Amino acid sequence: MGKRLDDVEETRRRIVEAAVELHGTVGPSHTTISGVADKADVQRSTVYRHFPDEEALFGACTSHWFARHPWPRPDDWRVETDGAHRLERGLGELYRYYDENHQMMFNSFRDIEDMPAFVGESLRAQLENMHVALMEPWARPAGERLQIAVRHALDFRTWMSLASNGLTPGRASGLMTAMVAGLAD
Repeated sequence: MGKRLDDVEETRRRIVEAAVELHGTVGPSHTTISGVADKADVQRSTVYRHFPDEEALFGACTSHWFARHPWPRPDDWRVETDGAHRLERGLGELYRYYDENHQMMFNSFRDIEDMPAFVGESLRAQLENMHVALMEPWARPAGERLQIAVRHALDFRTWMSLASNGLTPGRASGLMTAMVAGLAD
């Protein structure tokens, strides 16, 4: 009985890892149950036995990915009481995260409208938590331009543009901090 349970868990793990790999290579919107089954070397019916629908598979895939690649933690940034210092630290961590996980992030943000709502909401919620943490030290009430600038700095596409111009995560966060901090003064 224990061997069978181990086999079931191993099959489930292979299915989830196959989904993660396909999300990272072809993207979530181009990942099919058949593709996952092929990659995991199981039948489609086996995938459905473990995950009754694509949303269940997506949830397992997302949980598996973020357990291995956790987002930067905005609560850690709160030790920085100066707005510019907090912003540079936060953007530095986020841009390193984007740099280390760029293919999965690219595919996820590209396909966000095709993913189950809870996944898109989760990505947006993470960025909103970061925005809130980064805005705290700035003078109250923060102006609309500053709010927009911080959201722009958090955007994956902003990091992509900076990286494509040869900036390392550290240099990119320094540049964005200087630009955003100029609005705060």
